[in-house]
Formats: sequence, C-alpha cells, structure tokens
Amino acid sequence: MSACPCGSGRDYADCCQLYIEGKENAPTAEAVMRARYSSFAIKDYDYLENTLTPESKQDYDPAHVKSWAESSEWLGLEIVSTDKGQAEDSTGDVEFIATFKQSGATHKHHELSHFEKRDGQWFYTDGDIVRPQPIVKEKKVGRNEPCPCGSGKKYKKCCGRG
Repeated sequence: MSACPCGSGRDYADCCQLYIEGKENAPTAEAVMRARYSSFAIKDYDYLENTLTPESKQDYDPAHVKSWAESSEWLGLEIVSTDKGQAEDSTGDVEFIATFKQSGATHKHHELSHFEKRDGQWFYTDGDIVRPQPIVKEKKVGRNEPCPCGSGKKYKKCCGRG
C-alpha cells in the first residue's frame, strides 16, 4: 500500500481514494481539501471539477488546470487551520499550503479555501490567496524608558533586569 499524497499518514486506499473514486463523500471540508490536493498529485482531475459548486465551474478551465498540474511535482500539503467545516456544519474554511516544484523552482501555494455543504456533500466555492505577513521588528526599549509590560516602572527596574 502507498501513503496518501495528502500527508494524513494513512494509506491512499483508506484515505483520499475513497472520495476521488466516488465510493464515499468526504465527511468534512478538510477531507475535501486533502482529496483535491491528492487529485493534483496523482493527476486525476475529475474530482477537482466534481467538487466545485455549479457557480464555481464557470471559472474552471480543465485544460489549464491539467497543464499546470502536470508540469508540477507535488511535494506536500500542510493544513494550517480549519474553521467549521465539520460533518454537522454547512460551511467551512480550510487554510493550507501546497508545496510544489515547477521548472526546477519550489513554490508554495498558500490559500484560504471556502467550502459549502449541499445535500450532504462538501463543495469548494472559492479561495483567497494568503499573502506573506511583513516582518515587524520590535522597537528596542531603552533602560530608562517605561517598561512595555505596563507596570509603570522603568525598564531597567522591571523586565530589563538580567
């Protein structure tokens, strides 16, 4: 047996294959996200289209998706967070980072995907690219300045002791 490309740690046959082949509906938004990633990795694109809402299919270009996916080597999926999207929910969000190699360069696709559950089945509606956050340098506190902890003492007499 082979490991599932989605990174769940389970065998493909006991994980995403069940959803991709239509044997079961994915029980959560995260499970759909994982199976969609696996669809790219195994180059089986029907599941991608089948898990789009009818409204989302208007923007779907199967030839473009296939071209992009086949020119890429899929290296891994990281689920950053989920919000709702459980079996009892009707909507859910999954933030993920998909790592892939294309033309010799490694890329990370970081997205917040939105899902809806309709008639017992989860569908991808759309997603927002998550941009890198700027690095914020903390201002260095001088010894005689007020302590940033809010104590009212000078930094050197409070948190600056060392």
